[in-house]
Amino acid sequence: MQILILGAAGMVGRKLTERLVEEGHLNGRAITRMILHDVVEPAVPQAPFETTALTSDFSQAGQAERLVASRPDIIFHLAAIVSGEAEADLEKGYRINLDGTRSLFDAIRQVGDGYCPRVVFTSSIAVFGAPFPEAIGDEFFLTPLTSYGTQKAIGELLLADYTRRGFFDGIGIRLPTICVRPGKPNKAASGFFSSIIREPLSGQEAVLPVPEDVRHAHASPRSAVGFLMHAATMDTAAIGPRRNLTMPSVSVTVAEQIDALRRIAGDKVASRIRREPDPAIMRMVAGWPRRFDASRAESLGFKAEKSFDEIIRLHVEDELGGKIAG
Repeated sequence: MQILILGAAGMVGRKLTERLVEEGHLNGRAITRMILHDVVEPAVPQAPFETTALTSDFSQAGQAERLVASRPDIIFHLAAIVSGEAEADLEKGYRINLDGTRSLFDAIRQVGDGYCPRVVFTSSIAVFGAPFPEAIGDEFFLTPLTSYGTQKAIGELLLADYTRRGFFDGIGIRLPTICVRPGKPNKAASGFFSSIIREPLSGQEAVLPVPEDVRHAHASPRSAVGFLMHAATMDTAAIGPRRNLTMPSVSVTVAEQIDALRRIAGDKVASRIRREPDPAIMRMVAGWPRRFDASRAESLGFKAEKSFDEIIRLHVEDELGGKIAG
């Protein structure tokens, strides 16, 4: 089995790569080759199978065709410009998130000769826009209020149509905010949800730019990888024509995040959060969804954490070696 990962240098891409190397197979089929692609060079792990790193802008002419020329069996499409950057740079966001996705899908179609890979596309809860019901189900219509959400919504429609036409076997997974993200903050507007946990646990101060009553939906990096692995191996006949699914998540307020941090790490760690309201971020967050009914995804075998305490504990275990800065 051959696997292609676009966006392999990103946090989720790196963790997915590590998991695939550790497993060595998918659905009982041995992995024989893995191609890692990003706009910056992905790290090549030690693996019991051939691993190749490719670096390019996949939205540029000819690049998508190059990536699928070897006919990978499973394609993980994680490549994207994140929400804050897509909003700040309209042209770049549409070029990468929309044009790049369309180029990839067309490159797969043009291979022809019976080629029909599984394509796992990472969408986003940003495809939904206010006003919201109490809990957003898969039936709620797509009315994104950001350019990023619009680009992901169009990608969902393309994935469903190209799957219907038989060009590939696609499944789109709408990721909640992945928290706690390790490493340095990225340009995602939602980055503070991770930083108010990550930095205090590491002995550093964090800035909270929104009120504590802001509610949002989260899943851990470990769950994100689990979503991708399950999407790559599940029987898609059970999904039907509605190929895009909202993933399970934990819905909590910022205050509940901080309470969970205090329970696990103590008052001293929780006191490292500094409140500094940012009107621009507050306006953006006001249009974000808060809670989801992911019963359809759960019935198909997707799983996530049940509490934010569990999300923090996984971060401490996976990223901090079980140690919290006093």
